Amino acid sequence: MNSDCLVLSNRIEVPDLLRIARQPDSVAWEPFREGVEIHRLYGDGEAGPWAALLRYAPGGCIPRHEHLGYEHIFVLAGSQRDDAGELRVGTLAIHPPGTQHEVVSDTGCIALAIYERPVRFLS
Repeated sequence: MNSDCLVLSNRIEVPDLLRIARQPDSVAWEPFREGVEIHRLYGDGEAGPWAALLRYAPGGCIPRHEHLGYEHIFVLAGSQRDDAGELRVGTLAIHPPGTQHEVVSDTGCIALAIYERPVRFLS
């Protein structure tokens, strides 16, 4: 758990998620993939559910992967694209288990990512 989340008796709370989109340097980012940084909210991405903020630099990419459970992506800033098209600010995309894609952000992006189960990278 990180200091940007509040742990209450029955939930984890991020007090102002949209502030992070406006002030991305207000949270600690770690390297994740080429041109993509991560700020974990819960879980480790290895087992069980997990959630994180992903920050793409212009041209940042997450390689082709398969979803073993549902993935929810909510774009907070910028845009990203995959095989199905472009996701812009305010868009929620839900990828069901078994779907595969590669994600690229041409101009940079911040997205909230919530995973039911970890993903399997194919490359």
